[in-house]
Amino acid sequence: MEIRRATPDDLEGINSLLRQVLMVHHEGRPDLFKANTKKYTDDELLAILADDEQPVFVAVDEAGRVLGHAFCVWEVYAGHNVMVDRRTLYVDDICVDEAARGRHVGSALYAHVLDYAREQGFYNVTLNVWSCNPGAMAFYEAMGMRPYKVGMEQVL
Repeated sequence: MEIRRATPDDLEGINSLLRQVLMVHHEGRPDLFKANTKKYTDDELLAILADDEQPVFVAVDEAGRVLGHAFCVWEVYAGHNVMVDRRTLYVDDICVDEAARGRHVGSALYAHVLDYAREQGFYNVTLNVWSCNPGAMAFYEAMGMRPYKVGMEQVL
């Protein structure tokens, strides 16, 4: 398995993973997430892949098939009234193909993200987890992450 920056040639594999992620969210919260779609259009995805401040990493097998992805976004806090100046690497999405689960693809992707963040001088790595996805929460906690804020709601 190789982990590298995603390219436009990875579009099909990334789109497959984006659909899988959406279905996990749809099944957990059908009141919020539509079924049978994906987070980005192909044009939006190509723009993200070209943006160095939104790196997307893919884990690929020997045949070049995408096994997993990690979408990241640079967040820079500077001159903020209440927040300390810092650079955060926000992980917008990590997904491992259903067929590749149990092969440590997710932990390898996450380790790659941490290495990238350290190399780039980020203060921390953050992400959000939907409470309807306890498997993801357990995975991130096993990777060493801890909650730092909690989103709450009251559906009316």
